[in-house]
Amino acid sequence: MPAALAGERLDRIVSLIIDCSRSDAAAVVAAGGVQLDGALATVGKIRVNEGQVVRIDESMLPTIPLPEADDTIQFDVVYSDDDLIIIDKPAGLVVHPGAGNPTGTLVNGLLARYPAIATVGESHRPGIVHRLDVGTSGLLAVARTQRAYDALVAALSAHDVGRVYRALVWGHPANQNGLIDAPIGRDIRDPMRMAVVVAGKAARTRYRVLREYIAPAEAAALECRLETGRTHQIRVHLAAIGHPVIGDAAYGGVRSAIGSPRPFLHAAALELKHPVTGVALEFVSELPADLAAVEAALEER
Repeated sequence: MPAALAGERLDRIVSLIIDCSRSDAAAVVAAGGVQLDGALATVGKIRVNEGQVVRIDESMLPTIPLPEADDTIQFDVVYSDDDLIIIDKPAGLVVHPGAGNPTGTLVNGLLARYPAIATVGESHRPGIVHRLDVGTSGLLAVARTQRAYDALVAALSAHDVGRVYRALVWGHPANQNGLIDAPIGRDIRDPMRMAVVVAGKAARTRYRVLREYIAPAEAAALECRLETGRTHQIRVHLAAIGHPVIGDAAYGGVRSAIGSPRPFLHAAALELKHPVTGVALEFVSELPADLAAVEAALEER
């Protein structure tokens, strides 16, 4: 157990590690699904010390109810056919139900508009083949049929889907173009965050500088292209090279000189072959008004 979590209750630590609600974590502990230093721990309120080892049997998690349709969820569909949907997700909308967000997600909205999607892919996140962080806006591909789901998952695994993001970062990168090749895993100091770690999963992000700004502080507009799709990948990689995303509180991107209502990250382009016909498709999403206003207030170099 890292020092940052020393003294925390066992049930809270379990909820952080396996990304579940506090009540579900308590249920796992009570059911005998947690060991502390090799011994069964069935009391969630005990405090965990630095250096102790927590092992969790996730199979003891309570059954999660299937997501329900909700026609109040607002999102834009930029393309739709019998097999494929392309969404322009607004910032603030969670993609699928999870700990702390059992309802009110994109998936709930998709089920209202496309009920047949319920049987596509994984039952708790039907149709979803990749994700965007809650604070990230932009383009997202969704499968309407199982054949499309299988093809899209394979294409993403083979790195055959182009995902391009716009980001605004602190400072001026030393190189106008670059490849960040650094493995990503859970931050040992804080399980809610990701970090560059030696034992992490391979992760690669290409970037190029679009513009540089000098006032009210040094900043740069970047185009980032994912070669892999790890959790928080762009945010972690840019922070790791000393240029965190402006507005990103989790990774050091909040400073007073330039304010942003959220992490300045937008999924601006999506390039893929249609999962059934094989036809090349490309979709583009303009920078949303909230982020465009942030950039418009900066003085270019």
